[in-house]
Amino acid sequence: MIKGTFRLGGENQEVIVRGNELLFFDISSGMMTTIEGLRLSKSGSIKEFPDLKDDDEWKKKTIQRLKENMKKYETEMEKMNYVKDELIKQGYEPLFYQRAGFRPKKFLWIGIF
Repeated sequence: MIKGTFRLGGENQEVIVRGNELLFFDISSGMMTTIEGLRLSKSGSIKEFPDLKDDDEWKKKTIQRLKENMKKYETEMEKMNYVKDELIKQGYEPLFYQRAGFRPKKFLWIGIF
């Protein structure tokens, strides 16, 4: 299991990758959800998938494409790196990740801001 901590605005989110399962935990509210409950920005989705610009179901289609891409990766760390890269495009700031209960480490990334 790998847990990543991300910030969007003033709220922190945790992303948990456990095998093929992907969960999102909102630290401030204590709510846990699957990828369907994730807040996505339309501009970030359009950067990744330009064909969704004029689509009314852009969020649903973005989530479906993210799920399909997750299936390509074999290890939990590869999946976490993919999720990190996608969340950066959506405006999230990666803070830390933690593997199997070990000490948290800072994500290594190049800021887009």
